[in-house]
Amino acid sequence: MKKTIASNEYKALVDWLIKARQSKGYTMRDLAVKLDRPHSYVGKIEQLERRLDVIEFVEYCNALKLDPVDGIALVKQFKPRKI
Repeated sequence: MKKTIASNEYKALVDWLIKARQSKGYTMRDLAVKLDRPHSYVGKIEQLERRLDVIEFVEYCNALKLDPVDGIALVKQFKPRKI
């Protein structure tokens, strides 16, 4: 079974988060400060080296002033995966 961090759905979700960060003019360090995390945390997420859990995803969205439901809707656009 393929890990979800390597899935097209997760990549699309992270791309959505990256574009939102960039559109707000935030650097990875700026976002890390808002999240009260080291900048490597944001870097690892954006480089698909670390997966966000649901609570972290909501915190990440809040820091970017995004509605997490919009990110979930993006993921739901993909065909269901076979488990």
